[in-house]
Amino acid sequence: MAPGAGLLTDQYELTMLRAALRDGTAGRRCVFEVFGRRLPGARRYGVVAGTGRLLDLVEDFTYDEADLDYLRSAGVVDDRTCAFLREYRFGGDLTGYPEGEVYFPGSPVLTVEGTFAEAVVLETLVLSVLNHDCAVATAAARMVQAARGRPCIEMGSRRTHEQAAVAAARAAYLAGFAATSNLAAGRAYGIPTTGTAAHAYTLVHDNEPAAFRGQLDALGLGTTLLVDTYDIAAGIKAAVEAAGPELGAIRIDSGDLGVMAQQSREQLDSLGATSTRIVLSGDLDEFALAGLAGAPVDAYGVGTSVVTGSGSPTAQFVYKLVEVDGRPVAKRSEHKTTVGGRKTAVRRHRLTGTATEEVLRPGGPPTSSEGDRALQVALVRDGKRVDDGHASLHDGRDRLAATLRSLPWEALSLSRGEPAIPTTYEEPA
Repeated sequence: MAPGAGLLTDQYELTMLRAALRDGTAGRRCVFEVFGRRLPGARRYGVVAGTGRLLDLVEDFTYDEADLDYLRSAGVVDDRTCAFLREYRFGGDLTGYPEGEVYFPGSPVLTVEGTFAEAVVLETLVLSVLNHDCAVATAAARMVQAARGRPCIEMGSRRTHEQAAVAAARAAYLAGFAATSNLAAGRAYGIPTTGTAAHAYTLVHDNEPAAFRGQLDALGLGTTLLVDTYDIAAGIKAAVEAAGPELGAIRIDSGDLGVMAQQSREQLDSLGATSTRIVLSGDLDEFALAGLAGAPVDAYGVGTSVVTGSGSPTAQFVYKLVEVDGRPVAKRSEHKTTVGGRKTAVRRHRLTGTATEEVLRPGGPPTSSEGDRALQVALVRDGKRVDDGHASLHDGRDRLAATLRSLPWEALSLSRGEPAIPTTYEEPA
């Protein structure tokens, strides 16, 4: 039997709870914030994703008797802690950036308010979801930009954990990918799915033409034939002979993809298959996609790089206590510091609509300026979900497309550099 959501946590969450229940601090009103000190990979922006998944998991964050028996037997909890967890339901507030919003260093992507006891136990769950999904969505958004309007298909399920694959497909779709190969993601989130055949289907036949005929008979002329099992030119010839000039698409998964695309386009056109599309796959990332901008390509299949964040598999978020009973608190170590107090965030824009800075103020809203846009929305109030679309996958997809258009041109750069806009802290009231 799989453990409940309450066990998707680190032991120290529950040992802190145990100590706080004993020493009387468990009931203190606290504010935790989720933010990143920097953008991984020196990227120019990050993308908020995973909020909808997180809210589902927070609703399911409970402990049944099997969970409690395990925790007792392992010596993690005592009777008082066990009694607290038996009745646990998050009853506080969650405020955050909506899905599809972008973030920068310091942005309070999520604010968690409640008693110390009910808020501290959510740390690992919150960071697990947001660190993964935001990393995937950020990489995917960069790939969508690099693809310059050509559809990208997420097909990385075989390169990650089976549950991470579903979450990654969701994050990639939010970031602008057109479809996924993952059927669980398609069912769970309404994402378009696609897929035809791998090299194994060709190899199980006595020859390539027989494989193509079999696929065409089953899936129709609109299918995509994989033509690089043997010789690509011979594969294209056999594909058009089997399907005729109305063949939907060919896919190439190896070789110098830019050269192969150009040669394949010329060959297809010479055979009269002028409407047959070319799909490329095989170790593509945002840099490879940018390099293929001039090639005659119709769509891309992206696998490993998108589900692993294209070199930055985590958003590097932290979950920090910033306020206790209305009093700002902050970590002040030599190498890691935080700014105390609950932050309110706005994004400042020129009159033309271009963003200029992320403005954060502890203790209240920043001073008002024309062109400011408030960034935080209510997600949960008194333990009840605020259902107004802020965690919707499809709304988030539209939101991201609009938000990226508001960023300065530096945001579109794939090179390492400073964030597209600076983060400014205003003095608290």
